[in-house]
Amino acid sequence: MEYGLLAVWLLAYAALAALGLPLAARLFPRSASRGAGFALPTSLLVLGVVSFWVGRVAFGVPALVASLAVLVALSALAAFDRDALRRGEFEPAVPVNRDAVLDTAVVFLVAFALVVVIRGFDPAVDPLAGEKFLDFGLLKSLLRAEVLPPRDVWFAGEAVQYYYGGHLLTALLATLTGTTADFAYNVALAGFFAMLVAAAFDLAGAVAASRGGDRRRAGALAAFLVGVGSNLVTAGWAVFRLFPPDLQASLGDALGFDHTGEAAREFSYWTASRVIEGTINEFPLFAWLNGDLHAHMTDTPFLLLAAALAFALYRAGSRTDGGFGSGTHAADPESATHAATDVPATRRRRLLLFGAVPVLGGFQAVVNTWSFPSVFGLAWLGLTLAPTPPRTLLPGPLRRGVDRATGDSRLAAELARPVVAGVLVAGAGVLAVVVAAPFLLGIATGGGSSRSVELLTPEMRSGLPGLLGVHGAFVAAFAALLFGRVGRDRPVEVAAATVGFAAVALVIGFPALALLAPLLVVGWVALRTERAGFEAVLIVAGAGLVLLVELVYLAEEAGPGRMNTVFKTYAQVWPLWATAAGVALGALLDPPSRGTLWPNREWRRIAASVFVAALLVSTGAYAAFALPAHVDREPAGGPTLDATRFVETHHPEEARAIQYLDERPGQPTMLSAPATGVYPGAESRYGHGPGMYRWEASPAASLTGVATVAGWHHEVGYRGEDAYFDRVRDVDDAYTDRDETVRVLREYDVEYVWVGPGERIRYGDATVAFGEIPGVQPVVETSEVTLYRVDRTELPE
Repeated sequence: MEYGLLAVWLLAYAALAALGLPLAARLFPRSASRGAGFALPTSLLVLGVVSFWVGRVAFGVPALVASLAVLVALSALAAFDRDALRRGEFEPAVPVNRDAVLDTAVVFLVAFALVVVIRGFDPAVDPLAGEKFLDFGLLKSLLRAEVLPPRDVWFAGEAVQYYYGGHLLTALLATLTGTTADFAYNVALAGFFAMLVAAAFDLAGAVAASRGGDRRRAGALAAFLVGVGSNLVTAGWAVFRLFPPDLQASLGDALGFDHTGEAAREFSYWTASRVIEGTINEFPLFAWLNGDLHAHMTDTPFLLLAAALAFALYRAGSRTDGGFGSGTHAADPESATHAATDVPATRRRRLLLFGAVPVLGGFQAVVNTWSFPSVFGLAWLGLTLAPTPPRTLLPGPLRRGVDRATGDSRLAAELARPVVAGVLVAGAGVLAVVVAAPFLLGIATGGGSSRSVELLTPEMRSGLPGLLGVHGAFVAAFAALLFGRVGRDRPVEVAAATVGFAAVALVIGFPALALLAPLLVVGWVALRTERAGFEAVLIVAGAGLVLLVELVYLAEEAGPGRMNTVFKTYAQVWPLWATAAGVALGALLDPPSRGTLWPNREWRRIAASVFVAALLVSTGAYAAFALPAHVDREPAGGPTLDATRFVETHHPEEARAIQYLDERPGQPTMLSAPATGVYPGAESRYGHGPGMYRWEASPAASLTGVATVAGWHHEVGYRGEDAYFDRVRDVDDAYTDRDETVRVLREYDVEYVWVGPGERIRYGDATVAFGEIPGVQPVVETSEVTLYRVDRTELPE
């Protein structure tokens, strides 16, 4: 294991977190932790945004230096009180919570070490069962790039048509620490995971503390659920194992889980991510076990940063927030308005909404466009459901106009909340589009793939067993908290209404509505009656996202039906709900208050403890089986973080040619077999592999960043069928028709030609003898591959 390298990265993370602490404290001055868990994501946000813009002129070291300079300047400005500076004194603007900093450091280190161990035993960027070739190729392309956007390694000569913000941050960290991509890939994976877990710990603790709860307990529960927890499928598998094989299979089929009947006989880490038919249902531990450096993973710390900003908007200006007196209830809108129109509080909320949120939202579009809307959805919920009405953020004339329109009607005032919040958040969204404009314009103008929003048909909706398998643990935790608080005055009526609504939803064939709509309604009511805090905003946000993908999906090339829509949406739900569940479970363990449904407080305490323990055991079952199985397969040569060492071990005859290409400077273009099968108009000799997700699929381009003319079939989703298959035909002609070879080499400025296993799979013996063409000479020859270099000045006319 490369311990020295790990030490360098940890020092870099510590330095960046130290620079981010003053900024986080300014963003979250009333948080119990002062935002300690968001110090590192805040620093990386600054680095990412500055480098994204500076990189349009010069990427790499110049962009890194510029972004570090901006970060240091912002940190210095945020660190000290300006009035004290005018007096010649150095006083912190917002005192840092040292205990929270220490807690965060411990959580970060534990999470970081967990993924280091996981990746140490399985470091390879093997293309099987994942997007590692895509992610590693993006990273290598960024490390080669002189300007942004980076070149597409699977579509030579064109800019990448994929969100690459997480890879950009990895490239910056690799440059900062002097690390090659081979090691940066896995160490960055550990860093993103540790940031996610630390952010959940921080946010859950801050939300709990805002209502008098135990910060560390709520944070620890959230950290467990986001970092170690899983859905209930593995717990169900463990129970199935107790039954006879025939009963195992029949139960699995009856429950409707994909592959459950087979999985009940033998554990597989994969099964728990494919629960609802036709969809992908990943959770963080699975994602990091699988080991892609993918957008739905690298965006998670920033998604929770968006949730923390929504929490700040929710609290800022409220009399429930320190500095404005005691609690203000939603039933008293006038006093809430008076509190929030305090000038410093209003200015602060506007700066958060029109400053921090757009910067984060804009960068989130580059990191993972799927979660770009969620940044603003969270801000909208935070404003709509805050004790302070969102109309207080409007300029005076507009605010007075809304007041006149709503009059004395409480219903009108409530209905005005989401409308006004929507207008305000739309303004922040416009600013975010400006921040991400180069990326968004490039995606909009450079891609030819068709996408459309489609309605789900009833038969496409998720079944109740699958929904319970994926979300059941969270739903149970939220129901115990919310219904206990909202229904404590009239438990029978609330329970009857919930059961009745659920029954109707099941009858009309809408299981998700039966399961989640009560959480939406009760959560909203709990917030507006102040029987719950910001954790209910996260509950409502997650429930809304899950219900959304039961109504519509994005039809695209990335997967059949709604597979990718559910995949990218559920990846956002998990961190939001895990954080909320940490708060909810912590609250259940608090001493019972007056008005509880339990007449005997001791029995209530025991029941709550048993419930929480059962939930933690059931969600921890996956880790108990998956982690030992994962570390039981030590790589040849011992644990390592070298992502490409497997090439020398398993593909030694190709390793030398790959290394040769990797050592070539600049951004040359290569010709290699496209990773696709049959395409429209293909002749019989073209009608086969290599397909995607196998070694022969563009290995040289993906592992070196040297772009190939036509790579993986994924490009259909980025460019459209016509653009991609036109290139595929050209590549096929270049390999099989000597009359076309020179034309293709010239047209695409090809400098290298790769002839290896993939080309033999695709073309057999029909491959052109490249070595007989003037200007094309072999530079690496082994039993498996020949790499040719092209001198275009010597090519025949």
